[in-house]
Amino acid sequence: MREIYPVAPYPYTFGRYHEPIAQVKLNEMVVLYTEDCFEGRVQSEEDLPSVVAGKYLNPQTGPIYIEGAEPGDQLVVHIHDITLTRDWAVSAQIPFFGGLTATTLTATLQDPLPEKVWIYRKQADGRFAYSDRFSIAPAPFMGTIGTAPDLEALSALTPFMHGGNMDVPDVKAGNTVYLPVNVKGAYFSTGDCHVAQGEGEACGVALEISGKITLSFVLIKNRPISWPRIESPEEIMTVGSARPMEDAARIAYSELVKWLIQDFHFDKWDAYQLVSQAGKLYVGNMVDTYYSLVAKLSKEFLT
Repeated sequence: MREIYPVAPYPYTFGRYHEPIAQVKLNEMVVLYTEDCFEGRVQSEEDLPSVVAGKYLNPQTGPIYIEGAEPGDQLVVHIHDITLTRDWAVSAQIPFFGGLTATTLTATLQDPLPEKVWIYRKQADGRFAYSDRFSIAPAPFMGTIGTAPDLEALSALTPFMHGGNMDVPDVKAGNTVYLPVNVKGAYFSTGDCHVAQGEGEACGVALEISGKITLSFVLIKNRPISWPRIESPEEIMTVGSARPMEDAARIAYSELVKWLIQDFHFDKWDAYQLVSQAGKLYVGNMVDTYYSLVAKLSKEFLT
């Protein structure tokens, strides 16, 4: 099994302008190592992100050139395993960032929240805690995963049609992610491993950690999709990223309807009716440049 490590200087954007660090064949099993969102620089409560990390956040491992990928294909990413590679994780409160404070995109005249760091350490029972008040069970997933847009370069903090920083807990081991291919070779990247995260990632920083992710890739040829899709053993899911949040919800549900029509032979209005009565919706993030919402439907309705 081939191992691929991030290459410094790390890419902090998704785009076709970075030189690929590796070329991967279809169905080849690969292990990608990833740094945390602070590039490993925040290691104690005294290491304030604004001082040690600055504005560069979410280093990516990639891009990876996928052999045979062409615009109009779907890149099918099978996530076989996510392993945490440290026994501690970091979270933080960052001025003018988060869901419950003034930000550059939701501007008010209130003062910024104080900058603060929490270091969570792995306990004997496998959970992570910074004090004896509470602990968090690990539920690892990749906060950032995506392909290159066809023209622009987008920040690794931005979720959009290419995937990116969706912060969706269903991007986890055992699930499959479907991504649009916009450029030859797809230019796949991932990073921002999380020990765990609450829905919405309210303060903007999950339990951030370095990790390694075991993947394999296949293609669905000449079958374009506009937005990322996820499949678990029990559900199908679609992700929409936009502001305001209701537009992200509209994207997610409309893409779910389209999936039912295209691949499961539903009548358009029957599909709309089904997601209205049986669909589920949750917030991946409420903090990024665009908010990400996930629409899901049980596979019991697809047989």
